[in-house]
Amino acid sequence: MQLTTRTAGGPVTATYWMDHAWLGTHVEPDVTVEVADGRIAGVRTGVETPPPGATVLRGLTLPGLANAHSHAFHRALRATVQVGSGTFWTWRELMYQVASRLTPDTYFDLARATYAEMALAGITSVGEFHYLHHAPGGTPYANPNAMGEALIAAAAEAGVRITLLDTAYLAAGFGEQPNRHQLRFSDTTADAWAERASLLKGDDHTLIGAAIHSVRAVPAGQLATVAQWAEERNAPLHVHLSEQTAENDACLAAHGRTPTRLLADHGVLGPRTTGIHNTHLREEDIALLGSSTTGTCMCPTTERDLADGIGPAVALQKAGSPLSLGSDSHAVIDLFEEARAMELNERLRTHIRGHWTAAALLRAASADGHAALGRPDAGVLEPGAPADLTTIALDSVRTAGPVPRLAAETAVFAASAADVRHTVVAGRHIVRDGRHALIEDVPGALAAAVAALHH
Repeated sequence: MQLTTRTAGGPVTATYWMDHAWLGTHVEPDVTVEVADGRIAGVRTGVETPPPGATVLRGLTLPGLANAHSHAFHRALRATVQVGSGTFWTWRELMYQVASRLTPDTYFDLARATYAEMALAGITSVGEFHYLHHAPGGTPYANPNAMGEALIAAAAEAGVRITLLDTAYLAAGFGEQPNRHQLRFSDTTADAWAERASLLKGDDHTLIGAAIHSVRAVPAGQLATVAQWAEERNAPLHVHLSEQTAENDACLAAHGRTPTRLLADHGVLGPRTTGIHNTHLREEDIALLGSSTTGTCMCPTTERDLADGIGPAVALQKAGSPLSLGSDSHAVIDLFEEARAMELNERLRTHIRGHWTAAALLRAASADGHAALGRPDAGVLEPGAPADLTTIALDSVRTAGPVPRLAAETAVFAASAADVRHTVVAGRHIVRDGRHALIEDVPGALAAAVAALHH
């Protein structure tokens, strides 16, 4: 038996015994994790039988997964936007219609159910890219952060951690005023955005970060205001970047440079910053992102759903940009599918197999995702890390058969969110045997919340 060094902390409050655990480099059988004060206090290997009082997690236990890019209200678009054809821009019109109907109460209901779906999918932390700030027409609510606080409360009730990435969204395009749908997104100026965002408060399960919606939505002269706000708070900063070629073309026309170069010139890039999508990049853009260690969050299921294209993830990572994953528009909520899709997209593009190992893809879905959300200590099964765990079944019709030492490959290339059996957040058992412990009927909650927005 092996016992790792214990961290300082209170008494052990929970013990979990796993018949198989992913320890970052390999699958280890018979592992016990002890929890104190919501963190991992000790990890024991070679524990052949569960200790008295331990909770047994059968299957493969991974560090909790990180969904680094979410728009919770897009969950109401599932299937609805699959009727007919079109482009990202026609999809956006349908998205605006749903956004126009949300109130703080209906947003809470939808987000609570969506975050519960994430917990059932093994996600323990979500990065919510939040720009739906005001009432229709742009009038602030009496509580100017009513919508953001609804998201924070929703995550708490669903049992997952949240990094609320409060988003500056000030313009419809380069030199264009917000359209009627975007008025409720806009604080009019970056200074006004910063004043409102500064009122938001975090807690044990909540971090407050910042986001620039895109270079088309924040005038170039105001980019530095958002970046400085994040820097002063050592907060994560996210930005949609080069998702569409039309954005690149418009930026070149307005500023004579690419969106990536524009962000670099205004101090936005850096290790606390994550570019979302990073799809249509020049070699110079890739070098700028890599040399500044700006992260890249790929959202393959959304990028393919919206016909955006396949981003240069391999080149970005080789240049020095850490990769994370997000479910973005929630066409599906399944981080295993996002990880698998990143690899399989690259295979289709290059006609070559094996760009990432299963270990590298799991890291993108966990540790690097948590780091992008401001939790660099999370996403590992080590003493001192948050006690966030995800267990998938190894005996489902998708996962049965492979030997346990290949369980990481099984997780990435065969498993789905439906195989998640347990989710633990801060040592608290949120999903047990495939059922959410805090919300009795998650499908019913989702159906009711979505129906309320389509009537």
